[in-house]
Amino acid sequence: MDNTESALTLAQSRLLLPAGLDAPQLERMFGALLGPGIDFGDLYFQHSRRESWSVEDGIVKDGAHSIEQGVGVRAISGEKTGFAYSDDINGAALLEAAHSARAIARDGATRMPRGLEVAGRGGGGLYPARDPVDAMDNAAKVEALRRVDRALRAADPRVKQVMVSLTGGVDTVLVARSDGVLAGDVRPLVRLNVQVIVEQGGRRESGYAGYGGRYGYDVLLADGRPEEFAREALRQALVNLEAIDAPAGNMPVVLGNGWPGVLLHEAVGHGLEGDFNRKGTSTYAGRMGQRVAAPGVTIVDDGTLGGRRGSLNIDDEGTPTACTTLIEDGVLTGYMQDTLNARLMGVAPTGNGRRESFAHLVMPRMTNTYMLAGMHEREEMIRSVKKGLYAVNFGGGQVDITSGKYVFSATEAYLIEDGKITAPVKGATLIGNGPETMQRVTMVGDDLALDEGVGTCGKDGQSVPVGVGQPSLLVSQITVGGTRA
Repeated sequence: MDNTESALTLAQSRLLLPAGLDAPQLERMFGALLGPGIDFGDLYFQHSRRESWSVEDGIVKDGAHSIEQGVGVRAISGEKTGFAYSDDINGAALLEAAHSARAIARDGATRMPRGLEVAGRGGGGLYPARDPVDAMDNAAKVEALRRVDRALRAADPRVKQVMVSLTGGVDTVLVARSDGVLAGDVRPLVRLNVQVIVEQGGRRESGYAGYGGRYGYDVLLADGRPEEFAREALRQALVNLEAIDAPAGNMPVVLGNGWPGVLLHEAVGHGLEGDFNRKGTSTYAGRMGQRVAAPGVTIVDDGTLGGRRGSLNIDDEGTPTACTTLIEDGVLTGYMQDTLNARLMGVAPTGNGRRESFAHLVMPRMTNTYMLAGMHEREEMIRSVKKGLYAVNFGGGQVDITSGKYVFSATEAYLIEDGKITAPVKGATLIGNGPETMQRVTMVGDDLALDEGVGTCGKDGQSVPVGVGQPSLLVSQITVGGTRA
């Protein structure tokens, strides 16, 4: 049994069998869903199990566990979508949801559903089809968090407060579609976060680090990784103790590799999602084949990376994920598509149909979005800057899809003076326009890195796990909002 069959078998046993449902019954359900004028319909079953633990200053502050399940029923007629969901999985609830969803029907022919056939990646899965929650007892999870607390306090007397949290869970999903696709997936996800507050001379600063992915606690907590990330959080906090006020103005900026790709995600990635471009609201709409970034800039969305937080064997419509090139050598070559927007735009879906849960509608969303490596060394970029900023880590940000304008706060940044990294700064904010920033990239580093597995993306009130990444970049000019008088 390959991983595709294994995940589907697990999904059927967890979602269908307890409700007395099977594939032939789902096929008959499409008879109720596909009335005249309905082009496409699907059923999305989901069982979610989650837990979280948090320890603050060695004391357990919170422990939570939840289980949720349900089914979402969708009918599509032209550009219109009818959608209903139920948190009760049984034949009667499914039938009622199907009748509600098809209420959007327009005049037209009746489409006949096709017999369901197994679909999927058809080979090795990107992550193990298992539930991480039961693989370790609760006492061991809490002790792992307390070890981080003890290690930080022993590392530096300036540590005043330590907050460590652990989250884990698994989503089991099954998708049945009127065009005959039957697909299932079992998606583990774990994460550890560390925040530390230090104090020196009456000044308090904080640092943060976190990591995770689609695997179990055995991988998450192995090989001293919690202590490694605890030291990184402490390093950031101690750097912030020495930080001076950031300057303001237009200046060259060197962006670090890895997590700074979150700026790429927000300022460029969202604008390349299919729905915004079909509706003409993205700054990239109608620009296929045009230059939208500097030569050397190649950006992809890749849902096929093993174990990554943003990866999926199949998207939430049962389409296998892919590596989609969005911008190649500065030229716009693709958008991220779900089935609805792909059909309306006359292109193939790219495996980017995602939803927060069975109670939410599908939208085209990113998976792991990153820029490919170039040929320059980071030190070369630094040496080329007379006066500028080196931005290593970012916090929150905002973007306007229509204009491409963004605002991002840097949580770790340094001055560059006469080709050398000097003082750390605080309060630096990067302000710009996504397409303009991409046009101003003058060097692309050879040090591509992906983030450590902590990204969560919001869109239209829905949140999904994602990954970001990039090599170091030199941007010739970005507006920096600072705090220096």
